[in-house]
Amino acid sequence: MRIIMFDIDTLRPDHLGCYGYLRDTSPAIDSVAADGLRFDNYYCPNAPCLPSRASLISGRYGIRTGVVGHGGTAADMRLQGESRHFRDAVSENGLFMQFRRAGLHTVSFSSFAERHSSWWFNAGFNECMNFGKCGNELAGEITPRVLDWLERRGEEDNWFMHVNYWDPHTPYRAPEEFGNPFKDAPLPDDWIDDQIFAQHLLHVGPHGANEINMWDDTHFEQYPRHPGAVRTMQDMRDFIDSYDCGIRYADDNIRQILDWLKEKGLYEDAAIIITSDHGENLGEQGLYAEHGTADEPTCHIPMIIKWPGGAKGKKAPGLHDNVDLAPTIQELLGTRFVGEYDYDGVSYAKTVTKGEDCGKDHLVLTQCAHVCQRSARFDNYLYIRTVHGGYHLFPREQLYDVEKDPHQLHNLAGERPDLCDKGARLILDWVDEQMKKSEFDTDPMWTVMRQGGPEHARGMLESYIKRLEGTPRASQIPLLREMYPKG
Repeated sequence: MRIIMFDIDTLRPDHLGCYGYLRDTSPAIDSVAADGLRFDNYYCPNAPCLPSRASLISGRYGIRTGVVGHGGTAADMRLQGESRHFRDAVSENGLFMQFRRAGLHTVSFSSFAERHSSWWFNAGFNECMNFGKCGNELAGEITPRVLDWLERRGEEDNWFMHVNYWDPHTPYRAPEEFGNPFKDAPLPDDWIDDQIFAQHLLHVGPHGANEINMWDDTHFEQYPRHPGAVRTMQDMRDFIDSYDCGIRYADDNIRQILDWLKEKGLYEDAAIIITSDHGENLGEQGLYAEHGTADEPTCHIPMIIKWPGGAKGKKAPGLHDNVDLAPTIQELLGTRFVGEYDYDGVSYAKTVTKGEDCGKDHLVLTQCAHVCQRSARFDNYLYIRTVHGGYHLFPREQLYDVEKDPHQLHNLAGERPDLCDKGARLILDWVDEQMKKSEFDTDPMWTVMRQGGPEHARGMLESYIKRLEGTPRASQIPLLREMYPKG
């Protein structure tokens, strides 16, 4: 069996043609979706990059692994402790190890492990190609190495390949010679009008329209597509073009790999998985070029699976999150746990092979790198509960009908306290159940809070307030100080 997993950083499903986007961003990805199964409501339960991939690999939520942020002890996988033997349980039972245990030669083209000092990510690989740029490499630097490996070994049987592309991730950086295929294409979902954009220009907090570079408007010459700020409607449209160019550039590289498989007559029998670690805010909540919340744009991710003999041209509407992939692969390949281990995820192998619905009735989502939030995704709704807003002025509770209002414009919390109560109860019950299973007595979200708050917001309040002084946003400084009295 031959399996390729395309792990594309920061990829929003609603910017892919197979998910209904009208711009031609993803013809190669769309072709795989047509030959396989598309999951419509798939989420990363722990955002952003590092916590998401920790959940993906371990099959466990961050509340158990301890990885919920980008700094402090909440950025490290918890030590197994006394029960650890010669090798630790996560390395022995993680996602990539399932492929190797099934007898496949495993190879990864990714610099993720070095980017976040997360070497557990490489567990299960026979070969690891690290490009040494910690995620700043272009797809055009990765694909030739992939094709070289395929030329040497691709026609052999029984291998699994992991290909990690970063091009949709900030800073947006498709090469200049790629051009802009969307320059004259209107925005398919032109939801940001003059009034909404005027509100965005008054937004307080990092990664707003005035501070694309998180805390300021610095523009780096080596990234001409990535602005320091968006101050006009045309800037905003150019900004979305840049994100879409990153997707299309990655997609063009995926096409080269698919073309190789087809030329060798291997495509039909190959399994292909396409997914992402998280999405991206492109104006939602007043945020641009960031994935720093536990909301719909950040946590909703694509999942496309083409499996030999499996469902073809189908859609899976049920709720899933990325801890579900490891148990699914385990069932599809017939592998077993080593020692005492369990997944929080639930296998959807029958969805892949037979199209049966294996969805959950709700999900709980967490973000502790830029803010501290937990959210409940149920029915058509997303309930967001903020513990630390990362120096944004988010209300404590938010509620959105994500089907009718995917860009989160109308907070229904005041109108539907009953649904807020339901969302809060789902989160509380989930925390209780996860802590019962945990070997540790501390919820890592509160570890983040006790260690000074989210990594990307620590110690920045006073310098940011100085930036706001003398601007139209200065009137919001007292509210900032009221909401964040400890800085």
